[in-house]
Amino acid sequence: MNKTLDKLRVVFMGTPDFSVAALENIIANPRMDVIAVYTQPPRPAGRGQQLRLSPVHQVADHHQIPVFTPHSFKKDPEAVNEFAALHADIAVVAAYGLILPKAVLDAPRFGCLNIHASILPRWRGAAPIQRAILAGDKTSGVTIMQMDVGLDTGAMILKRELPIHFSTTGQSLHDALSALGSAMIEDVLEMVLDGTPLSLEMQDDALSCYAPMLQKEEGHISWSSMDADYIDRLVRAFTPWPGCWTLDETGKRFKIIEGGLTSVAATGACGEVISTEGYVVCQNNTVFQILKIQPESSKAMAFADALNGKKLKIGQILS
Repeated sequence: MNKTLDKLRVVFMGTPDFSVAALENIIANPRMDVIAVYTQPPRPAGRGQQLRLSPVHQVADHHQIPVFTPHSFKKDPEAVNEFAALHADIAVVAAYGLILPKAVLDAPRFGCLNIHASILPRWRGAAPIQRAILAGDKTSGVTIMQMDVGLDTGAMILKRELPIHFSTTGQSLHDALSALGSAMIEDVLEMVLDGTPLSLEMQDDALSCYAPMLQKEEGHISWSSMDADYIDRLVRAFTPWPGCWTLDETGKRFKIIEGGLTSVAATGACGEVISTEGYVVCQNNTVFQILKIQPESSKAMAFADALNGKKLKIGQILS
């Protein structure tokens, strides 16, 4: 790669909000021509279960870019042929959601680049943002990689880190990494345009962890088997989705919207609400503070308001 190009024909492949910043950045670059967008098909959403276009689809429609929504490349050879017929210079993939077979990966002139929300090879898989917070990692970041047929196993081109703070949530880290990734992919595409050779670093598979998709059941707080530090990370990692929850003695569900660590040490039953400040006893007599809670069939409220409204009481046991 040593020839300067006037313009780059780009196919963009992405679906959720995370992908939008990168797509908009590429569209705005006069040296890049987004010739097509691939995204997940419209899905039922909301109370009416009406079909809703993905965030990436909405951006593409706004800019009048052709949109393709195959359900699968592996089961649809025609979708592969359709992709190849675009004669793209390069494809940019960001949280697309479909497996790309070798025929798709090899179709663009310069292959397919992925914006991955982790410092590879640390977290591979669907939920690297939340898994990094939950694991107590001190840093996260973005890796731009050349895709291959493995799960996030491709050669790394560019990596940049961001710190994970005590207040970092899944949402705040998502937004920061989305912005970082959008800037990074533009840098790499500019290198391709200028004919600058890309430095490819192979991953060490022994250093990788799998980041599986989030499941709603994982948000159930077990006060007897989780200490306060883990619960704090869980609540932050699962904000805003899938969220964390606990049950009272009658089986009513309470969503834990916001909380934090405290230096208070207390004895008592695990799950016991011990103060008006929202202190709850956790494993090893550690204490987690609930700041904001959402009782079943109610709106989110401060913990004190839940007490005053008799949604909760001191001494009751959550499970």
